[in-house]
Amino acid sequence: MAQLGADQGQPGAELSRHAEARPAGQAAGMSAERRLTERQSQPTEVLVVLPTFNEKDNLERVVAGVRHLGHDVLIVDDASPDGTGDLADRIAASDSGVRVLHRERKLGIGSAYEDAFRIGLADGSALFVEMDADGSHRAQDLGGIVNAARGCGGLAIGSRYVRGGRIVGWPAHRLLLSSGANIYTRSLLGLRVRDCTSGFRCYTRALLSAIKLDDVVSQGYSFQIEMVQPVEDAEPTPNPSPPRGEGKGEGRTKK
Repeated sequence: MAQLGADQGQPGAELSRHAEARPAGQAAGMSAERRLTERQSQPTEVLVVLPTFNEKDNLERVVAGVRHLGHDVLIVDDASPDGTGDLADRIAASDSGVRVLHRERKLGIGSAYEDAFRIGLADGSALFVEMDADGSHRAQDLGGIVNAARGCGGLAIGSRYVRGGRIVGWPAHRLLLSSGANIYTRSLLGLRVRDCTSGFRCYTRALLSAIKLDDVVSQGYSFQIEMVQPVEDAEPTPNPSPPRGEGKGEGRTKK
């Protein structure tokens, strides 16, 4: 896909245009109030997006692991009642590489990533990582998935179902459900990628710039599946990077 030559404008303007562009049935949700903390430093190449809802017990540890690698972090908090948003603000106040997008209520993990991608595109980020804030994904696996995205020039997915990938701490019924859901989805939609529901992935700027985010309908977890489809339609199979998926941490991300 063609490399985008110019930035996408100001983050606030992008979010506003996005809200106006949603289907009528979703307009109220997408026009909800958002507050983005100010950028205190120049953006790095990699932006790691952490959607949160009630992750106060995990957030600081997860952010520290990412920042140790020098990557920027954008926390998207949907008015967590446990104080996650306040903690995120304190982290951002002490670290210029961390920003927080506050949203007034739960709007879905898909819309959280959409908002974050627009902000990152406007800021000039080159690589965009989706990562859970509950400790399910390890910071030490970021290097592999980022390098895989650089290498394929599009989308790298942290697959649980390729050689070298595994999940630790999940009960057997959950493993069976996840695997079965992927097989069913791949068969139904004709997808080649092995793990179309993985929440650990990295997009290049060129790919995100080519995807029409306004046309993405899913606001929940099916967002991950919907984002794979245009990639497979336009390019070879997304690059699967095999991280070790950990079981859930102390909190829970419910988007």
